[in-house]
Amino acid sequence: DLNGNGGGLIFRKGKRYMEGLYIIGGSPCSGKSTIAEMIAEKYDFNYFKVDDYLEQYMKKAQEDGKPLSARAMQMSPEETWIRSPRLQTEEELEIYREIFTYIWEALSTFPEKKKIITEGAAFLPELVSAVGVDKKHYINIVPVKDFQYHFYSQRPWVPYILEGCTDKKKAFENWMERDVLFAETVHADAKQRGYVCLVTDGSVGIDEMFRTVCNLFEL
Repeated sequence: DLNGNGGGLIFRKGKRYMEGLYIIGGSPCSGKSTIAEMIAEKYDFNYFKVDDYLEQYMKKAQEDGKPLSARAMQMSPEETWIRSPRLQTEEELEIYREIFTYIWEALSTFPEKKKIITEGAAFLPELVSAVGVDKKHYINIVPVKDFQYHFYSQRPWVPYILEGCTDKKKAFENWMERDVLFAETVHADAKQRGYVCLVTDGSVGIDEMFRTVCNLFEL
């Protein structure tokens, strides 16, 4: 319930607190983390990286009887990645719906004296809209397919994620296609709800992207 144990906590801190919260959503490999870190450093914001707590929140959801999180926690890499990318996308979206209350609850614990920059794919447009975040305090960033494939293939930890898969090439392709579908879903929903969604293809440097995001946030 976004208006109960999760979202309600942050709203009870009042409008001023909401004005000090800035959110970057979107899909993986788009520059979200780098830009959030740059904002935190330049403006002395608290930085909350949702991905650092995903497993913790999924375990909590499992304990609370949330079915998709419970299932995902028990799946092997083979079971996770050798599946339809569309099914993977649908389940990922549902897992974020299951854990959003815990994320929102965690944000409510930060002191009001400092502003917050937070980022993660879990900040779906539908969820952020449901808790009433202002359009000037939330943007999404998604990569084009070629950009995503290129940079993911260079990340040294990818083989560890796919360890145990009998067909690692197919598993990686499914993973990438899942993220492409996820990006398309986020982009379309953000547009429908009137939120900004930036698309990165590598033609713009990180410094320019940082300036664009700061301008959108009116920092």
